[in-house]
Amino acid sequence: MPEMRMIETGEAKLRCAIEGTGPLVILVHGFPESWYSWRHQLGPLAEAGFTACAIDVRGYGGSDKPPEIADYAMERIVGDLSGLAEVLQPDRPATLVGHDWGAPIVWNSALTQPDRFHAVAGLSVPFAGVPQRPFTEVFRQHFTERGKFFYQEYFQQPEIAEAEAEADPRGFVERMMYAISGDVPPGNYFDKPLGARFLDGLPDPRPLEWLTPADLDFYESEFRQSGFRGPLNRYRNHEADFAWLQRWRGQRIEQPCLFIGGTRDPATFLFGAVTDPIAMMRQYAPRVEGHLLEGCGHWTQQERPAEVNRLLLDWLSRL
Repeated sequence: MPEMRMIETGEAKLRCAIEGTGPLVILVHGFPESWYSWRHQLGPLAEAGFTACAIDVRGYGGSDKPPEIADYAMERIVGDLSGLAEVLQPDRPATLVGHDWGAPIVWNSALTQPDRFHAVAGLSVPFAGVPQRPFTEVFRQHFTERGKFFYQEYFQQPEIAEAEAEADPRGFVERMMYAISGDVPPGNYFDKPLGARFLDGLPDPRPLEWLTPADLDFYESEFRQSGFRGPLNRYRNHEADFAWLQRWRGQRIEQPCLFIGGTRDPATFLFGAVTDPIAMMRQYAPRVEGHLLEGCGHWTQQERPAEVNRLLLDWLSRL
């Protein structure tokens, strides 16, 4: 097991799982996950000569859980990563790796803090540049105004999604992970009318090799302790994130980048907005190296740990 440490980053204390010594690699998870989603990467990174640090993002697990929606703005979470890097490796820049929400977090950290982070890797969600408008406007145009369900619209109103998830944290995590994994039978399970609940229509999960009962025990324990309010507040900051990022309009991520997505992951293709996410990324991150894992769903590093580790370690060795 990695060493578990509470680290003061400036605004928030983060629980960190740390293994190894050497150049710092910070691992940032998405929703609904924790540091534990990087359990298959910590050891290999340490063995390859890196300090691997997987965090609980603020609001999750053992990290601080401030109360307000604004506490979960991108600017605040980027500040957490910058403060963490300053504590763990003050003498030179760190490398970032993120998945799901962790990917936009690390992309925007590299964009806005290029002196602090010298390389960045994102899993599942590609970098599409500084936004031209808040994402709320995008999904309301394409989903809400057409009477169609979109999960991020459902997450906007406080207490609604929290109540559904907290009624059965284990079932929520298991059904969500199964429904957008590469193991689920084909079907658009989120094609439902506005007003539906998140879990409505999702398939009953089957046992998965990469998501064991012990894994679900861990996630259940974490979310019964932390709740879902902080994690869901991340989705309620699209307008604030848009306003903050406008000062970097027209700028690109110039550091070396790695992108790994799955061919069965809707987020990899920005929910149908792009057909070639790697080509799209080259407009905004010209030094990107990209890979698509055939048949992989959304939970990239958990579904395909061996492939992700091989690609990640090879990329890190060439920085």
